[in-house]
Amino acid sequence: RTAALEETVRLPFLRPYPAGVNIPETRPGAYLRTVEISGPHGPSAPGDSPSRERVFVCRPSRQDSQPIEANEGGCARKILSTLAQRAYRRPVTEKDIQPLLSFYLEGRNQGGFDAGIERALRRLLVSPEFLFRVERDPARSAPKTAYRISGLELASRLSFFLWSSIPDDELLEVASKGQLSSPAVLAKQVRRMVSDRRAEAFVKNFAGQWLFLRNLPATGPVQSIFPDFDEGLRQAFQRETELFFDSIVREDRSALDLLDADYTFLNERLARHYEIPNVMGSHFRRVALPKDSVRSGLLGHGSILTVTSYPDRTSPVVRGKWILENLLGTPPPPPLPNVPPLKPTNEAGTVLSMRGRMAQHRANPVCASCHAIMDPLGLSLENFDGVGKWRTLGESGAPVDASGAYPDGTKFSGPAGLKQALVQSDRFVTTLTEKMLTYALGRGLEYYDGPAVRAIVREAARKDYQFSSFILGVVQSTPFQMRMTHE
Repeated sequence: RTAALEETVRLPFLRPYPAGVNIPETRPGAYLRTVEISGPHGPSAPGDSPSRERVFVCRPSRQDSQPIEANEGGCARKILSTLAQRAYRRPVTEKDIQPLLSFYLEGRNQGGFDAGIERALRRLLVSPEFLFRVERDPARSAPKTAYRISGLELASRLSFFLWSSIPDDELLEVASKGQLSSPAVLAKQVRRMVSDRRAEAFVKNFAGQWLFLRNLPATGPVQSIFPDFDEGLRQAFQRETELFFDSIVREDRSALDLLDADYTFLNERLARHYEIPNVMGSHFRRVALPKDSVRSGLLGHGSILTVTSYPDRTSPVVRGKWILENLLGTPPPPPLPNVPPLKPTNEAGTVLSMRGRMAQHRANPVCASCHAIMDPLGLSLENFDGVGKWRTLGESGAPVDASGAYPDGTKFSGPAGLKQALVQSDRFVTTLTEKMLTYALGRGLEYYDGPAVRAIVREAARKDYQFSSFILGVVQSTPFQMRMTHE
């Protein structure tokens, strides 16, 4: 089997000459467009790599004048024991190793030592104990009884929560010694794991699930309506929000900064879309925002504004529903079937503003109760078009009316007013806690999880809502550390 490497590097081409240089139009401009590197070609053996070194923790060697083949079994056992402990996330027994050794011997007889390890590794990677997080009920336990999970099970929950992957050697060692039951040790491990680069998975996956960033690749703004939107802008949207969320986590900032931070992350393409000057180049960097910037916080991000729009226009309903569900934790009921689409014009044929169209919802008694809450929230973001570009005129050509109202009746205007209303409400931090606990547990919350949510929020409030207080609160909570036996 031939090992090969193929790499393609593509960089955006902005101009072939320095800015300000006057070059005749007839003079061709040479520039580097693509660099492709491939290889190695025709290698005699697999090359060394960090991942291969982690698999082959030993190599067979000649001992006592015996041929190397006679000493392969011991090395194979060591390799497979190490791999199985990582894959199963616990100490392994002879019962775990024997099936792997059987597969190793089959592969060894057909193609040598490396082929045997490969065959055993394939067997390991389809094992249910690798593919599933197995948490077994205690022996002779009564049905529907709460019990505390083991240290190794807690380590597995913790690593999949923060890294979306298996525990590392340090976490497994601490868990095997029973030390994760100590709050101080657990807190130390959480801080270590959050500072590790593998915590990028938490940022990407939790933010993707909570904020609907996972939907961004599937969005398709109509090109004729939004000609500036392209794949580069889509990727920039996602990168901005991920870098911003990552900074909140790693700098342990207040969770409220998610709504109203005084900075964001931009490259030249995104800054041009946002009409923010003096940002050059394709790389992202932290950019300070003026106090009155409409781009402060998540609600000014193109990613959020695009996934909450239709391909051809904005949707105050979708945006309002997103705010209710993801920031206020009060999702509206599903819409009734066979609801007719909104009419774009009135009886006289005049094109209606978005606010005028939304009035049709409230004129229908069946729809009015939900839309009276959703629509004002979404309408406060109408200054942003379907791809998050700032505007003062709506689709109808009329000036945008971005006045809105909070579910409790509090009135405000525009994105700034909406953000202030959200920051002053405890519903946002409660919803963040609920979303994070749901992500950590891999299940929806039940009524009996309510006390844990309230305890996490109270403790976070005492620490000015530092983001670490939410993560640690989830990890130390009863739902995270305990489990119910099956019926």
